[in-house]
Amino acid sequence: MDTFSVIEQRRSVKHYDSRYAMPPEDADRLLDLAMLSPTSFNIQNWRFVKVEDPALRKQIRAAAWDQEQVTEAQLLLVLCADLKAWEKQPDRYWKNAPQAAQEMIVPVIGQFYQNGGEQVQRDEGMRSCAIASQTLMLAAKAMGYDSNPMIGFDPDAVAKLINLPDDHVIAMMLVIGKAAKPARERGGQLPKNEIVVVDRFAK
Repeated sequence: MDTFSVIEQRRSVKHYDSRYAMPPEDADRLLDLAMLSPTSFNIQNWRFVKVEDPALRKQIRAAAWDQEQVTEAQLLLVLCADLKAWEKQPDRYWKNAPQAAQEMIVPVIGQFYQNGGEQVQRDEGMRSCAIASQTLMLAAKAMGYDSNPMIGFDPDAVAKLINLPDDHVIAMMLVIGKAAKPARERGGQLPKNEIVVVDRFAK
């Protein structure tokens, strides 16, 4: 499927065929592709919690308003951001770059995140996870799967269930699998002239 078709056909699917067994290599391929998603300064601050334990999935479903997709989809990923990735051996993010590039970029990483403070660290983490989520959803569609990004859950409860470290934050959950029912018709798209602003907003 070409890129344009994938974008046009990707929809948020709520119902999945739990009888389908996703080949392990498909799950690995999706995660490999997600790890190619861009991050600021290449700090790769996303963390993907792949929830496989059926009992844990049931607990997470209870913390997600009992949405069946949590247990029925083939993959349940909790997309988290390591807010302190920038200070954890930052030289490794540029280990394959020329020495001159390493010497120029690596020191700037700490300066940027320290000066920006906790707000920038959180914002960057959320941005990184959002980009990775879109990579996963488009890749899934290209591979014949459907997906649904989720914010309908108790993040504190899920954080406890997955033992989320104190310096991490949950951005969203994402389910991927074989659809049992198609998505509903699109609810309604706004006109382009309401979405696209040329140069600046009107006063």
